[in-house]
Amino acid sequence: MDRLRRGCERLALPMPDPGLLYEEALRVCAGAATGVLKLQVTRGGGGRGYAPPREVEATRVFSRHALPPALPAWRRDGVRVRLCRTRLGINPALAGIKHCNRLEQVLARLEWNDPAVHEGLMCDGEGFLVEATMSNVFWVRDSVVFTPAIDRCGVAGVVRDWVMRRLRAWGTTVREVRVKPTVLARAEAVFLTNSVIGIVPVTAWEDQCWPVGPVTRRLQEAWS
Repeated sequence: MDRLRRGCERLALPMPDPGLLYEEALRVCAGAATGVLKLQVTRGGGGRGYAPPREVEATRVFSRHALPPALPAWRRDGVRVRLCRTRLGINPALAGIKHCNRLEQVLARLEWNDPAVHEGLMCDGEGFLVEATMSNVFWVRDSVVFTPAIDRCGVAGVVRDWVMRRLRAWGTTVREVRVKPTVLARAEAVFLTNSVIGIVPVTAWEDQCWPVGPVTRRLQEAWS
């Protein structure tokens, strides 16, 4: 809800009543033991052109989906990633928020259909690592946990925020940095986060391999 509120403020959308959203979510999830609940909030209909209507009534769209069947294996054994050719445009006005313009991610995901590759790492227009197509990325080196800065583009995920807060509460140094993806070659462990997969270790990228590190396992235990 906090992330949704921040996004609505940035995009000048009316924030729906959280109590109403909670009631609607319960109805959509009725009878489901597990799954993924997706909520989209839009400005509603506005006709042609870019000028939004003066009176806006937000449209709420809920959908329910099954969890990925391979998720337990991903969390246990880790996943393989690749580096995408598609770059993220630098746009600080939209940086951090989860908006519906995901065309860059769609184009990046079209780059491969190998089921052995779970995710694609994405850089910005200057070649700096930002995120993966649907997740945030972290890596560990010398007892410090690093993650790309999300001040120019990319999504500041809910689990990303949780991971940074939890690590700092444990006394672990966390740094948001602007670096090229080659820095991962010197990492001791790498992991991905989002609200569906939680925390998933990365074990391979091309010829590079990483173990599932103790920081990743500790975070997984705390998240579950």
